[in-house]
Amino acid sequence: MATATAALPLQIRRDDLRDPRIEAFMREHLADMHRTSPPESVHALDMGALRRPEIEFFTAWSDDTLVATGAIKRLDAERAELKSMRTAESWRGRGAGRQVLAHLIRHAQRLGLSQLLLETGTAPFFDPAVALYRRYGFTDCGPFADYRLDPHSRYMVKTL
Repeated sequence: MATATAALPLQIRRDDLRDPRIEAFMREHLADMHRTSPPESVHALDMGALRRPEIEFFTAWSDDTLVATGAIKRLDAERAELKSMRTAESWRGRGAGRQVLAHLIRHAQRLGLSQLLLETGTAPFFDPAVALYRRYGFTDCGPFADYRLDPHSRYMVKTL
């Protein structure tokens, strides 16, 4: 397995979601979520929802290859939710997710937010993501926004 330092520095940019490679990447994300969680517990956003004005979507590229995504959804003036965190399967374990998460945290700090929240799954598939979030200071919390208690969902928060 590659180490977290094996990833090249990626070009991370706010994206307008027009590139068809992003739509294909996000279709894979939705498919993974539906393979690992019951339908009522899938909270991943489709392309239409990702284009809403309260969401800032970011892509990470190695040369011309899309390797990871992440988004920030504003909940209110003080809080935002991380959404659409995904790393291409061939890039997992190489630091791409770490780079995107660090970028999103810095961006949230620049926005003056006080909290970042997230919802992720509880199946073993999500264990690497949970470990990453914990390394960056996220801790477990209860449901937020419109979420409800769900045995297939884990809720986490980071104070900025």
